[in-house]
Amino acid sequence: MRGKRRRIPRWVGWLALGVLLTSAVAVASAIYWIRSLDIDKLAMPVKSPTLMMDRSGQTASRITSAKTDPVALDQIPEAMREAIVAVEDKRFYEHTGVDAFGIFRAAFRNAREGGNAEGGSTITQQLAKNVFLSGEKTLKRKLTEATYAWKIESSYSKDQILEMYLNQIYFGEGQWGIRRAANRYFGKEPKELTLAESALLAALPKAPSRYSPYRNKELALERRNLVLKLMKDEAFISNAEYEGALAEPLRVLGQKPKGDGLLGKYPSYVDAVIDEAIQKYGFTERQLLAGDLKIYTQLDPTVQEAMETAYADDSLFPPSAADRQVQSGAVLIDPSTGGVRGLVGQRGEHVYRGFNHATQLERQPGSIFKPLMVYAPALEKGYTPSSMLYDGPLNLNGYQPQDWDHRTRGQVSLREAVIHSWNIPPVWLLNEIGLETGKTFVQRLGVPLDEADRNLGLALGGLTRGVSPLQMAQAYSVFPNLGTLAPAHLIVKITGPNGETLAEAEPQAEAVLSPENAYTMTELLMDVVQEGTGKKAAMDRPTAGKTGTTQLPDTAAFRSISGGAKDAWFAGYTPELAGAVWMGYDETDAGHYLTTSGGQYPAMLFKEMMNLALKDVPATAFQRPDSQKDGNQGISPGRKNGKDDGKASKKDKDREKEERKRQKAQEKADKQREKEEIRKAKQDGKNLGRDNNRD
Repeated sequence: MRGKRRRIPRWVGWLALGVLLTSAVAVASAIYWIRSLDIDKLAMPVKSPTLMMDRSGQTASRITSAKTDPVALDQIPEAMREAIVAVEDKRFYEHTGVDAFGIFRAAFRNAREGGNAEGGSTITQQLAKNVFLSGEKTLKRKLTEATYAWKIESSYSKDQILEMYLNQIYFGEGQWGIRRAANRYFGKEPKELTLAESALLAALPKAPSRYSPYRNKELALERRNLVLKLMKDEAFISNAEYEGALAEPLRVLGQKPKGDGLLGKYPSYVDAVIDEAIQKYGFTERQLLAGDLKIYTQLDPTVQEAMETAYADDSLFPPSAADRQVQSGAVLIDPSTGGVRGLVGQRGEHVYRGFNHATQLERQPGSIFKPLMVYAPALEKGYTPSSMLYDGPLNLNGYQPQDWDHRTRGQVSLREAVIHSWNIPPVWLLNEIGLETGKTFVQRLGVPLDEADRNLGLALGGLTRGVSPLQMAQAYSVFPNLGTLAPAHLIVKITGPNGETLAEAEPQAEAVLSPENAYTMTELLMDVVQEGTGKKAAMDRPTAGKTGTTQLPDTAAFRSISGGAKDAWFAGYTPELAGAVWMGYDETDAGHYLTTSGGQYPAMLFKEMMNLALKDVPATAFQRPDSQKDGNQGISPGRKNGKDDGKASKKDKDREKEERKRQKAQEKADKQREKEEIRKAKQDGKNLGRDNNRD
């Protein structure tokens, strides 16, 4: 018996028809979308340059010209083309813009090895992203990228696509396109590139900063050799060619060819701006150099040019060794806002985004750390400039600091200890107020400490990692700003092609020290400049500051050297600007060390920069806290660096006389208490090693 045929519900048919119609509409829409995409920019991809604006909103520098210098594919050696294909997209001549096989292969490998071991974008997709899209990592952007890639593949041949890619890709060091890259790295036209040179250039687009031979030769060589291996694996080169190129050393130009105006003016400041945009706001170097941006900054051209002029004067620096230059970095900031007004990151020829001694340095600060780690927090604990501190043989749990003159005075006032930069008093005082008290204070100033920084050597700047001039300028700015810390920053905001704000600074000021104690520190540091170790920084305007010098390492290589130093510092300020200067060798050894101190060349350089930067600015007084205002707004400009020049008012003189009486009375009251503390301090332990500080 034949069974009944099962009838299909009518709704199933309607559903199938709906699916077909929806699919047809989707396909038609996709085709329409692809066809509607405008890829004419491939022919002329040049954008307006990225502009750096100064604090007045005027253009200060062009960060990039964003101009490519195209070269025909037949002028690019086959080895260069094959190297790019081998490392970036080995199936370039097989796919149609998007390589599904490559995507699955990359996903599998990344899952197996963890992280992003391999990317899935094709050369065509990278071209589309560089010309048409932003660097955001979203599904929508990836789909748009793929769509552009399909449109490009349907409009151009593979050779045309490869030519456009090689002419527009970013090769690092500010160079877009193969012609500029060949010229920058090797001083050659592309057609003159060797196999090994081609492999190095092909190694760069994946991560130009990471693989730059100017930043890390070992990593660049390793990456170049990987490209050569991939070329051999793809049968682009023979084993003999591979071995020959592998044996070729890494050779790149030591100096940038003349005529490269990419960075324009103020290169050190520009480098620091790029770094801040990357690290703080998440931009990539590629985005910043691609153009069409405006970066508004705190730059003051007058201050910046003053610093660059001073840095061009070799007489302001100690003599260098025959084969290596004494290096330096300096920063000047507005203490009331934290705005970085000027910055110089190196001496000698500038290397694009090379090591910036103003912002990237990590060196022990020596005695410029004493006011931050010890004296300012001690004032907060109730000590005064007249408080007596111990200055005798000291052994605190094995740590035995020595004064730089190898003498002791029994006891000295806090003011004397600051002026003459004795070492024993601040170590003793830090032990009295507590190590954590000092650590907490400097960390609030933005000074990074390491886990290993748990010893009294911090009183003398004995940090594990060290600090930069930018960090020291920020820390010292708290004193003229009456205890309020305004975080140092270069960027105000970044805007896009249509003026839209892409990033904006929102610095949060914080009170870290009482106004009265901040002002007291200013008075103490003015005395350092007037009659202490910082005399060479004295100017015809109120100036405060501190010197710092660190000893050579206590190793066999340096024990026969007498009077040498590793680092020399000066940190100081006027009412208008706060700053810090460092000098030293990048690599200190028995043939490369300083024979000067922070009170010499760093103080002289600080003075010259300040004089030039403020030459048209009338001298003003340091601001007084409200509780001390008595008809006067601060230390009179006539009372330069704490000394009466005869022009100060009778009221000022009377007040100073009363202050001296008060200090003497305080000294007498403190004396008995200090004697007992000194007796206790003399009873402690053994020597932990050599003192790090000598000024």
